[in-house]
Amino acid sequence: YPCAVVRWFNQVGNAPDDETGLWMVEPSSINGHAHFAVIHVESIFWSAHLIPVYGIEPLPPAIKSHHVLDIFTLFYVNRYADHHAFEIVC
Repeated sequence: YPCAVVRWFNQVGNAPDDETGLWMVEPSSINGHAHFAVIHVESIFWSAHLIPVYGIEPLPPAIKSHHVLDIFTLFYVNRYADHHAFEIVC
């Protein structure tokens, strides 16, 4: 059974961000726990490249890329990652 574990996100707002033109998402949760699902790989339409919405303070050097989904609570959906993403998100 070819499957993948997916972490779900919810759309923030009804339009792209005014400053960036990018849609924003936040991690979905169920009863305070991250919403994950196991899905069949054939149900995956396209991957999404998420850019964390950074604050004004620099990140500590101890934070690595694998921490991002646990630390940040708001992300931009990068429609410029490739031409397919641009067409899907726009």
